[in-house]
Amino acid sequence: MNKKILICTGGSGGHVVPATIFYEHLKDNFDVHICSDQRGAKFLNREKYNVEIINTPKLSKNLFILVLQLFLLLYLVAKSFFFLKREKIDILISTGGYVSLPLCIASKIINIKIFLFEPNMVLGRANRFCLKFCAKIFCYSDKIKNFPNKFTNKIIIIKTLLRKEFYSARQSEDIGKKINLLIIGGSQGAKLFDTVINDSIIKLSKKYELKIFQQTNFENYKSIKNFYSKNNIENELFDFKDNISDFMSKANISVTRAGASTLAELIFLNVAFIAIPLPFAKDNHQFQNASFYESQGCNWILNQSELNESSLTDKLINIIENKEEYLDKKKNMRNFSYQNTWNNINQKIITIINEN
Repeated sequence: MNKKILICTGGSGGHVVPATIFYEHLKDNFDVHICSDQRGAKFLNREKYNVEIINTPKLSKNLFILVLQLFLLLYLVAKSFFFLKREKIDILISTGGYVSLPLCIASKIINIKIFLFEPNMVLGRANRFCLKFCAKIFCYSDKIKNFPNKFTNKIIIIKTLLRKEFYSARQSEDIGKKINLLIIGGSQGAKLFDTVINDSIIKLSKKYELKIFQQTNFENYKSIKNFYSKNNIENELFDFKDNISDFMSKANISVTRAGASTLAELIFLNVAFIAIPLPFAKDNHQFQNASFYESQGCNWILNQSELNESSLTDKLINIIENKEEYLDKKKNMRNFSYQNTWNNINQKIITIINEN
C-alpha cells in the first residue's frame, strides 16, 4: 500500500504554489492530499485537488484576543489530531506559514514523519518552531538567515521548485527593437505596481517601442486598462491564476516583487529583472531573496524607499542602453538553472521521502 501524504499549506500563493508542485512530484508514487485555509484555497483548483480546510488564525498582539486565539489554536490541534488519525496519514509536508502549526503539532503528538519546506532566504517563524521535531527541511541554500546551527544537518538542498509547464516554456528573448516589460506584483497584488510606476511607463513608451505585460487583480483591472488605452500603450493584463510562464516567455525585462517562487521562475526562463522587495514582508525575507540572486549576478535590486518618478525610469533605460551587463545577467541565470530538471528534482524528493 502507498504511503499517505498530506501537504499542508495556506495563506499566500507563495505557500500554495510549492504545495501543488510537491503534489505533482509525489502523486504517482504516493496517495497525496492537500490541506489549506480559506485564503490559500482560492489559489487551488478544487476540482483537481481534494482540499481539506483548516482555518488557523494569525495570532494577535492584543492580549485579550490572543488568549481567545490560543484556545482556538488548541481546538484546531485537536481537530487536526483526529483528522490525521481518521485519514491514516503517514507523512506530513508543510510549505510554511502559521496555518501549518496545528497540523505540525498534531503530527508530532501522533509521531507522524514531518518534512518542512523553506523557499526563502530567511527561516520562517512557523518553520523555526517546527524545526526541532521535523525529519528534514527542503531548502534552496544552506546559507539561510536565522537558521539554528544545531539543525543544519536537517537541510536538504534542492533546485528551485517550478511548475511543470515551465520546463516546456520558451526561454525569454533578449532585448531588441521592442521592449516587452513584465510587471509582477505577486499573489497579494501590489498597489505600488498598479500606480506609482505609471510615470516610468509613459516615459519609456515615448523613447522605445513598448509593450506591457502586467499582473494585477480584478479590482484594479479597469483603471489600469484605461490608463494604457489613454496613453496608447500596448498591453496585456493577467491575474495570479493565469499561466504566468506564457507571459514570462514573451518578456525581455521585468519589474517584480521578490517572492521566492516568482524569482525562481524568472531566472529559469532567463528574464532579466529588477526586484523591488516588499519592505513590510515578514523578517524582510523578500530583500534577502533578491540579495541571494544578486550575489549570483542574476538581477538588480531597487529598494522601495528609493523609488520615485525618475529612479525606475533611469534604471530601466540604463539596462536597455548598456546591453553588456544585461546579457551578463542572463548568462548567470542560465548557469544558475543548470541541471534544474523535473526528473532530477522528482528523484531527489522521492528518495528523501522514502528514507527511513
